[in-house]
Amino acid sequence: MAAHEHVPNAFHHVLDTKRWEFFDRLFGGPVEWNLPAIPLPWGGSFQITKFMMLELVAAGLVLLIYIPLAHRARSGELPRGWRWNMFESLLTFVRNEIARPNLGGEHHPEEADKYVPFLWTLFLFILFCNLLGMFPFGGSPTSSIYMTGGLAIIAFFMIHGCAIAKMGPIHYAKSLWPHIDVPYVGWAFSLMIFTIELAGSFIKSGVLAVRLFANMFAGHLVLAFLIFFIFLAGQVGNPYLWGGVTLASVLGVAALSLLELFVAFLQTYVFVFLTALFMGMALHPEH
Repeated sequence: MAAHEHVPNAFHHVLDTKRWEFFDRLFGGPVEWNLPAIPLPWGGSFQITKFMMLELVAAGLVLLIYIPLAHRARSGELPRGWRWNMFESLLTFVRNEIARPNLGGEHHPEEADKYVPFLWTLFLFILFCNLLGMFPFGGSPTSSIYMTGGLAIIAFFMIHGCAIAKMGPIHYAKSLWPHIDVPYVGWAFSLMIFTIELAGSFIKSGVLAVRLFANMFAGHLVLAFLIFFIFLAGQVGNPYLWGGVTLASVLGVAALSLLELFVAFLQTYVFVFLTALFMGMALHPEH
């Protein structure tokens, strides 16, 4: 089989596809699941992809873990065991280190607590999507710009929606209009700054999407290239070269996987932190 026939399968872990490969041709497969396309009433079809399925897996894992935990916490039972403490510590971290400092401050934590469930859901969903890329035959849906773009759109509406709900649409629009007391041309400066602020609100959401996508995609792409070196060395036919490249690639992947694990948590934190920060700026324009 020619080398070019293997190339697309070498990066199936990174890309979103309509086929979910569980064993690659490099290992004697493939074992594939051709994902269905749902017919639409007005014609055409809606294609289910691997990343869509993984997003459902991530959402299911969040529900499977945190619904029982919520029932136990509501009963007043104290946390017991490392698993309960670990999962609950994530919620405490988001509330105390992200939500309250950015949304309510030290004096109004109750205002921040209204938005904590949204930030919890966002944090856990992104984190689980990131971590699914660490498992064999999985992948990180957050390495797709379409997925991170969808998250950014949700963040955009939440950033402005929470401020509109608090102040009303007219008052919120007025808060974006700066008052510059300059005779004759003050309105022009105000209009210019208002336009910049309005464009900046879209740019902020775009940055959220690109930052998360670029970091997750780049990390998994590097891992895919390291694994692909094993296949390329095998095509040469020299067992000593293949053994050396295999050892170096496996050690490199192991080391970079630890880095990717850190990046999965870091990028989740950055996305949710910036979302909370932008929400706080919209809720408190006077600051």
